[in-house]
Amino acid sequence: MNSSRRRFLKQSALITLGFTGLGHFAQRMAAAGSAEAMNLPGYGPLLPDPKGILDLPGGFTYRIISKAGDIMTDGLLVPKTPDGMGAFAGTNGRTILVRNHENGADPSASGAFGKDYERLSKIEPEAFYDYGNGRMPGLGGTTTLVYDSRSERLVTQFLSLAGTYRNCAGGITPWNTWISCEEAVTLADRDDNIEKDHGYNFEVPVTEKPHLADPIPLTAMGRFNHEAVCVDPSTGIVYQTEDRPDGLITRFIPNTPGRLINGGRLQALAIKGDPSRDTRNWEGLDADPFPLGTPFDVEWIDLEEIDAPKDDLRYRGFDSGAARFARGEGMWFGKNEVYFACTNGGAKLLGQIFRYRPSPREGTDRESNQPGTLELFVEPNDGTIIENADNLTVSPWGDVVVCEDGGGDNFLVGIRPNGDCYQIARNATGDTELAGVCFSPVDGTLFVNLQGPGLTLAITGPWQG
Repeated sequence: MNSSRRRFLKQSALITLGFTGLGHFAQRMAAAGSAEAMNLPGYGPLLPDPKGILDLPGGFTYRIISKAGDIMTDGLLVPKTPDGMGAFAGTNGRTILVRNHENGADPSASGAFGKDYERLSKIEPEAFYDYGNGRMPGLGGTTTLVYDSRSERLVTQFLSLAGTYRNCAGGITPWNTWISCEEAVTLADRDDNIEKDHGYNFEVPVTEKPHLADPIPLTAMGRFNHEAVCVDPSTGIVYQTEDRPDGLITRFIPNTPGRLINGGRLQALAIKGDPSRDTRNWEGLDADPFPLGTPFDVEWIDLEEIDAPKDDLRYRGFDSGAARFARGEGMWFGKNEVYFACTNGGAKLLGQIFRYRPSPREGTDRESNQPGTLELFVEPNDGTIIENADNLTVSPWGDVVVCEDGGGDNFLVGIRPNGDCYQIARNATGDTELAGVCFSPVDGTLFVNLQGPGLTLAITGPWQG
């Protein structure tokens, strides 16, 4: 679809349609083309950005705080392909961002070390997870940024995890670290300069001073095509998505809450009384539709042989009764509930968003007496409302904010607790995804990445809440 046509349809749909979490459309009596009616129930119509970067409602502004190729404080370059990101409180009113980069080991990729690896010697080989024999190091990993909203100034930025592959999303922890996830399952092959197996999570300390994380894979959390995680602060349990068209939703119960390196149990989500449930709602599947707005009791199945050298964990989990999901992507812990996106679920392959409410006895022997529940929160099947939800976050006032990764225009979309959708921003740089959306815990600044041009933006305005 022509991008300008899609933009018109999308804004028109938000004038005339209120989309609820139960999947019903309620007609709104709004005059077509009325500026006051545009973009209800959000912040007003999106205004074209004369710089062609990001369209925002009136009263909102953005600032580019980082871009691919910039020289960082440590003398390395900002890698391309920024993806998932988390925001933390720093000192003196500053915000610390930890940002993933979805790069592999392709020598042509624009990593932190330059086109010809001329900056590679700035990092000791042992600081890399996979050094690639010095010829093909992993170019994913994370960078850390320290931003001062008061002066609207980037204080510092530096490489904080090196040598990993395709760090897509991840998640913040209550103990002030970032979990960075590899969306890759490449196996070691010394002949091809791949020294380590990939497909793991890594923990990155949050710090304002340049520091490289010790690249220890959290193997007990499973080896698969990781996407995102979130942590329940009351239990320390970590929930995980898998970016596969037939993936699992898993949880990791650590032996020591807050110390993931100490190991734990990996389990997969199953619908109680309905084993091997397919939640994707694709046309032609031999499965009943997974209904909107209906809570289903959940149970969790222990997973074995979690290192999965054949990348078959999802198949074995499904055969054992776990539910199947369509490309689990962004995940965030809100107010006693987990939201996660399945980017190509639904009858039109345009995405779904689920909501999981943990049991009051989550992870204990008494959980089966009062199980957690899963419901399909949103499935628009209409690209003018939401198209291929990817990264997401929960705003300080409780709305879910979703990054799109569809064709043509991509938007930031807000979703109220009742399911009403509204636009927050449009990526005006072209057909490329938004990623890494998160709010500063210090002052509510919203941060987001424009992946194609490699930009990180800070957005301010009259946020509600």
